[in-house]
Amino acid sequence: MLKSTALLAIITMSLFGFGSKVKALEPGDPAPAPAAVDQDGKEFPLSEAYARGLTLVYFYPKADTPGCTAQACSLRDSFESLQAEDLQIIGVSRDTPAAQKKFREKYNLPFPLIADSEGKVAEAFGVPGTMGMPFSKRQSFLIKAGKIVWKSPSAKTGDHAAEVQAALDTLD
Repeated sequence: MLKSTALLAIITMSLFGFGSKVKALEPGDPAPAPAAVDQDGKEFPLSEAYARGLTLVYFYPKADTPGCTAQACSLRDSFESLQAEDLQIIGVSRDTPAAQKKFREKYNLPFPLIADSEGKVAEAFGVPGTMGMPFSKRQSFLIKAGKIVWKSPSAKTGDHAAEVQAALDTLD
C-alpha cells in the first residue's frame, strides 16, 4: 500500500510540475531569449524583439478557448493605446504554429503568437507546465532593456490590458 501511494505521488508531481526545478523569473532578472517560432512557423528571435523596445510577453494555456480568447481580445482591443506607450506584444502558448495562425486570424490579433510546442520558451521564463500539457498559469512579463521590469504571476483574462496599462503607468 505504501509503495503504490508513493508511486502515485511521484506520478502526480511529475505530471503537474510540483517540485519543479524551473526557476520562476522575477523583476530585475535578464529576459530569456530561447529559440522560438511564430504562427507562420518562422523563426522569431525574442532578443531582436527586446532590442526594439518595451515588450510584453504573455503566456496563455490554449488558443481559441474562452479565457485565452478573452485575454487576447483584451489586448487586441487596447492595442492602439498600448502601442502609444511604445509597447509591443507577444503571445505564447504550447499550440502548434497552425493553431496559433488560426487563432490569430479568427480574432484579428495584431501581434505575433509564439508556437511553443515543446515548452522551451515557457521553461526559460519559469512558467509551469510539463509533459506536453498546457501552461498551468497565465503569466505576463514586461521587458525593458533586456530585463524583466514587471511580472503578473496570474494574469487576468478579460482585464489583461488594464492590468498591463496599470503596470506601464508605474514604469519610468
